[in-house]
Amino acid sequence: MAGITKEMTIGEILRTNPAVAPVLLEAGMHCLGCPSAQGESLEEAAMVHGIDIDALMAAIEAI
Repeated sequence: MAGITKEMTIGEILRTNPAVAPVLLEAGMHCLGCPSAQGESLEEAAMVHGIDIDALMAAIEAI
């Protein structure tokens, strides 16, 4: 999906395109509204949750 990068925070991503939420939830990121979602990048969140960032980005781009 154009415009979404792994350097963006989850909050920024959801403001850019709320349709990404189900992809993140399915990947195991269940705290989309928590403070961490506003402060850490998608890449950092993926690392914390043990999620392959490249696979996650591919899923987001497939929307």
